[in-house]
Amino acid sequence: MNPWYTDYSEYLARFYGTTKVQKLSVNTNSGCPNRDGTIGTGGCIYCNNASFTPGYCLNGGDVKQQLENGKRFFGRKYDEMKYLAYFQSYTNTHGHPVEELRKIYETAMRVDDVVGLIIGTRPDCIDDGLAELLANLSIEMPIFVELGVETLCDDTLKLINRGHDSQTSRDTISRLAKAGLHVGVHLIAGLPGEDKDRFLQTVEEICRLPVESIKMHHLQVLNGTPLAGMIEKGEIAVASFNVDEYLEICIEAIKRIPRCIAIERFLASAPPDMVISPKWGLKNYQFTNRLHNLLKELDKNGKTDEPE
Repeated sequence: MNPWYTDYSEYLARFYGTTKVQKLSVNTNSGCPNRDGTIGTGGCIYCNNASFTPGYCLNGGDVKQQLENGKRFFGRKYDEMKYLAYFQSYTNTHGHPVEELRKIYETAMRVDDVVGLIIGTRPDCIDDGLAELLANLSIEMPIFVELGVETLCDDTLKLINRGHDSQTSRDTISRLAKAGLHVGVHLIAGLPGEDKDRFLQTVEEICRLPVESIKMHHLQVLNGTPLAGMIEKGEIAVASFNVDEYLEICIEAIKRIPRCIAIERFLASAPPDMVISPKWGLKNYQFTNRLHNLLKELDKNGKTDEPE
């Protein structure tokens, strides 16, 4: 057991015990309502979707083929693995009628050794019909919904061209939890106009909502994004945390997140050639090791407190 917070492996153990479970990303070419004109164009100013789409999702193929490709990729590393079909790229509940989504999700659920679904989407792309569909599917296996909340500051949401307000996030989280679904949220530290304190305020507000997991990372300025161009032209400024500053933010977040909410990750991992700043040169496990070592030192000095 992690001595400072509930990590994602502990969270998954609530559902799967000691079974090794691996995410397999699936790309359904769903697009984004903030790019195709449904609610806006251009997308969120920081987003380059290619930065987090695995290679085995880019070779074409339907849902079943992508999952089988992923199983072969990870099957070389581990025996007796089970899998979560992770609908990750873009907004997976956008651009598909509910009945089409039913077929997509049921196809994934029938693949051998798939034991759950993770649906990555936006808070403004879940209606009552979809929530009902996911609730019905969850009778067969766990359904995790991962919402791109990013921040609960409305001024920031406007600035980053997010396309929805903070109340939409609150309402969707409550609707999904009421339907019996497992809700996780994605948060970004260092968005334009936000400092450490504003990010931690969002963390505190999120922890008062019925969420089960948090995935957080620092803002990365990526090639090919509107944000990169805006910074170059001097139109916008962002807080560029160094490693020590971001470690401090993570520690303060841990103090605020209760054990009933898991922390899935702390660091973004875009391909290095896409990253303009910050360039820390750390992999996720290296950063997490530094964080844990720092927490150990703080424990020795009596400076860490477990949240209630």
